[in-house]
Amino acid sequence: VGNPNLLEPAAKPDPEVSFISVKSTGGRPIALLANYSLHYVGGVPTGHISADYFPIFADRIQELLKADRQDPPFIGIMSNGTSGDANNINFRGPAEKNPPYAKMKKVAEDVAREVYRAHSKITFLDWVPLKAAANDLNLQVRKPDENMINRAKGVLQRPDNIKPVHGLEKIYAQFMIEMLDWPDNIEAVIQTFRIGDLGIAAIPFEVFAETGMEIKEKSPFASTFTIELANGWYGYLPTPEQHELGGYETWLGSNRVEKEASVKIVKTIINLLNSIK
Repeated sequence: VGNPNLLEPAAKPDPEVSFISVKSTGGRPIALLANYSLHYVGGVPTGHISADYFPIFADRIQELLKADRQDPPFIGIMSNGTSGDANNINFRGPAEKNPPYAKMKKVAEDVAREVYRAHSKITFLDWVPLKAAANDLNLQVRKPDENMINRAKGVLQRPDNIKPVHGLEKIYAQFMIEMLDWPDNIEAVIQTFRIGDLGIAAIPFEVFAETGMEIKEKSPFASTFTIELANGWYGYLPTPEQHELGGYETWLGSNRVEKEASVKIVKTIINLLNSIK
């Protein structure tokens, strides 16, 4: 934050908030699934465990829909969009100072109010076609070479009183060694769903916004969104272009699969979406 060497953002975020709302034929709200492409925002005291803005949104949207005292209860859900490289930190300005939980409450409030505003304009249907398709995509796992392994071992054997070259040096050295135990390939579950004119993709990575927007652009459906971290977690999923820039999400340990993985995943998803259109 406040780094004068920063020139511009590496990519553009996905500004859309998507949601599906379900109600009974009598008008009672049953559930709402939202999707937003923003990384968790943090801001909790030491020792606290938090699910961040996601459950706060769920609680707030049921209040706005006047569904918070129902029996059976209303189910509100916020899912992770393609937010692997999207946060709400202004790195060009001074660091913000917020009380604990304040930032996540602000995000949840802003997104819930926008969903509520749009909710008043949507059309409910009493029947829609439902379809699903999935594929196990074989991806090559990245492994450290001999030089990387030797360097990692040297870092881990270094006495603690020696100043590291980088603050994350030991963490990533440990990642290098851990990757030796990974298989040479993984089978990543790639899913797609059709709900009426809506397409949904599900990917077991932290997906970059650029990939999510490419899926939206190429999808055969009128509207599409992607749920990341679905059915597992295999690390970050940078695009080949982002690999060239070398951000920490591309470092071995943060990213665990071949550099063309995002391209293969997009191709697989579009084929699956076309198969259920």
